[in-house]
Amino acid sequence: MNKRQLLQTSALALGLALAAPLAAFAQDKTSIKVGVTGGPHAQIFEQVKLVAEKQGLKIQVVEFGDYVQPNAALSAGDLDANSYQHLPYLDAQVKDRGYKLVRVADTVNFPIGLYSKKVKKLADLPQGAKFGIPNDPTNGGRVLLLLQAQGLIKLKENAGLKATPLDVVSNPKKLRFVELDAAQLPRSLDDLDASAINTNFALSAGLNPKTDSIAQESAKNPYVNILVVRESEKAQPWVAKLIKAYQSPEVRQFIDTQFKGSVVPAF
Repeated sequence: MNKRQLLQTSALALGLALAAPLAAFAQDKTSIKVGVTGGPHAQIFEQVKLVAEKQGLKIQVVEFGDYVQPNAALSAGDLDANSYQHLPYLDAQVKDRGYKLVRVADTVNFPIGLYSKKVKKLADLPQGAKFGIPNDPTNGGRVLLLLQAQGLIKLKENAGLKATPLDVVSNPKKLRFVELDAAQLPRSLDDLDASAINTNFALSAGLNPKTDSIAQESAKNPYVNILVVRESEKAQPWVAKLIKAYQSPEVRQFIDTQFKGSVVPAF
């Protein structure tokens, strides 16, 4: 190898050595987009945004009107993170759609409620009552499990979280299940005898889970909401900053004060 070749080789090696840390540094973002659903998740993230900015991380909060789009947008690279779903829902989406998305932190818990404008308690539901449930597999199954716990129905043994109305083996009141997108359930309440409504959508519709629901899930349940990022970015420094901002005392105090037990910190 002559002197010129040696210099070229050395320069190339130096360039490669510098490229790796520079590439890693480039991924340590100072500005990110986070997808949320409207209501409590959006409200909470406005507080997270204020805390994160003190750490040098700017957050743009992007609101969605359903549960499907935020994961699709994150997978496509249009978002850097999202905060709106529980782990069973994410697991189902990863399995069904092949997303390379992962949970990086727990956020809050929303005990789901059952609501009615026609009866004051579940026992008063008439025969053949129309009952609204979310049409996504995990939340629909979650509601059926709640109805089973309340004694209204019985499911096939081991039906689990993915239970559907087809898994109902005993239905004394002959409830007619109306499966709708979770975001549509509050608006459909007038047309139903009762409905399960996810707490974020209930609050957005002006319903108070503590005073307006006729039954509610226990706060101690497996449906803790989570912060999600692409698998390839889970170890990036900005993710740690985001988690720290969300799980800060300031955000916890906001949740406790703003929602008064309807939304429960899970950190």
